This record gives sequence, C-alpha cells and structure tokens, in this order.
Amino acid sequence: MRELAEREILDGVVAGGVARRGRRTVTVNLAESPLSWLRSRGHVDARQFEAGERLRTDYETASLGPSVTMRWDTSPRAGGRRGPPEVLDPTLAHIAAKRRFDGAMGAAGRGLADVLWRVVCAGEGLVMAEKALGWPSRAGKLVLGLALDRLADHYRLP
Repeated sequence: MRELAEREILDGVVAGGVARRGRRTVTVNLAESPLSWLRSRGHVDARQFEAGERLRTDYETASLGPSVTMRWDTSPRAGGRRGPPEVLDPTLAHIAAKRRFDGAMGAAGRGLADVLWRVVCAGEGLVMAEKALGWPSRAGKLVLGLALDRLADHYRLP
C-alpha cells in the first residue's frame, strides 16, 4: 500500500558566512514501516524482515499498542458464538499472540528487545530509537540486525 506525502526538510545553509534556512521537500510513503524501509534499501535481509514481521503481527494481534479511543467492537449476542469451530475465539487469539510475543522478546534478550520493540512494534525510525536509547549514531542498525537474527533463530526461519 502506498500513501505518499510531501515533507519539508529544513537545512542550515551557509552562504557568505551567513546561516540561512534552505527549503527542500522529500516524498515519503506514510504506510511504510521502518522495517520495510530498511528492507527496501538492503539493510535488512529477507530472513530478518520475516522475523520482524512475525513479531509485529503478534504485537498487533495481542492488541499491545495503546488504545486511543473507545472500543467499538460488537458485543457478543446471546446464544453463544457462531461460526466455524476452527476459528480461534478473539480473546484466546489475544492470549496466544501475547504468549508468542513474550517468548520472542525473551529470546531476543534484554539488551536487544528495546530496539526491536521501538523499531518493529512502535514504528520508530532508527534515528529516533538511537536517541531514545542514548546510543551513538548508526549503532542502531547493527544492534537491530543482531536482534533480528536472534529473533529469526527463535522462529527457526531458514
């Protein structure tokens, strides 16, 4: 899915010893996650990307993200649940996804789970994650790669 938007970039440009602000724009895809952005530029391989997507799917299925508004889910009708018996009850699906998410984050380890959650689940860019974690510039890509490799081992991806 593509949702393109123009964003303005402000630069400090020095001309004749005087600092001034230059105006440039860049087109960004608002629907693209930081992980898919890294994948499209060759910073993350297919195995690492698949592991990250599995983690994000479990995170979203478990509804671990913040709720911004009232829940408008339909309330259950009297008479029990209808539908095929092989479909997991939504509550059980939440619980199973939460267990899978917790297991994956535990397999990543304490030092690597932070960057995994920030980039893969919360959708923060690497620069923002590095600043929030107090890391030096460009350290996030290396640590994220290690975390995704450990996650792929946990999921037993080829």
